[in-house]
Amino acid sequence: MTEFVSLSVDEGVGTIRIDRPPMNALNRQIQGELLEVADEATTRADVRAVVVYGGEKTFAAGADVKEMASMSYSDMAPQARKLSAGLGAISTIPKPTVAAVTGYALGGGLEVALGADRRIAGDNAKLGFPEILLGIFPGGGGTQRAARLIGAPRTKDLIYTGRMVGAEEALAIGLVDEIVGADEVYTRAVAWAAQFTTGPALAYAAAKKAIDNGLDTDLRTGLDIESELFAGVFASDDASTGMASFVENGPGKATFTGR
Repeated sequence: MTEFVSLSVDEGVGTIRIDRPPMNALNRQIQGELLEVADEATTRADVRAVVVYGGEKTFAAGADVKEMASMSYSDMAPQARKLSAGLGAISTIPKPTVAAVTGYALGGGLEVALGADRRIAGDNAKLGFPEILLGIFPGGGGTQRAARLIGAPRTKDLIYTGRMVGAEEALAIGLVDEIVGADEVYTRAVAWAAQFTTGPALAYAAAKKAIDNGLDTDLRTGLDIESELFAGVFASDDASTGMASFVENGPGKATFTGR
């Protein structure tokens, strides 16, 4: 059983809820629980898409600084990869994922959100990497995922200055994908995720893998990855069903099973 991170499922949408009041500080226990719950969301057949949510007031205000303050190099060296894995756990889920961001998503909190396929922010959202103000820098995937998402210059600006950006600036630079009222964030995120609950799950997983793995390599290798994954989905029942339905009835009428 997990204490601070939970998974609930409603009509195919799994909600990963971070709940450690008052600010959802992401200590080592939560990092481990994120890995555990992400694995559960991956393996459960009744979870077809995932929302990660920190609650109405804040998404997550960062790693637990009190926990890290007394750590030396020798303490952190064996923990750094575990921290990165925990804060990046959402990225390992081979299903459509969306972060529902209200209030603060700072440091490790922003790193968790960056692991999702999409970010929907409330108009009260504040995002940033304040680690430099502590004499450190983002170590849970922030330097890599942010740079791939918004480019190196903007990522360096955020990391070097440690400044927070509001929802509008975050949208303008591509850090989030949509802004809604703070009280609508979770509902909107569930609605986005719900559109995938009856879709071809194996095709979603393959497309996600092709995109993510392709970004880590050169174009030629990425195209090879795409070709292998593309061929692989032809082994699925959904591919047979979908193409037969298209031929017989036109697009958008297939009933998929996720197999």
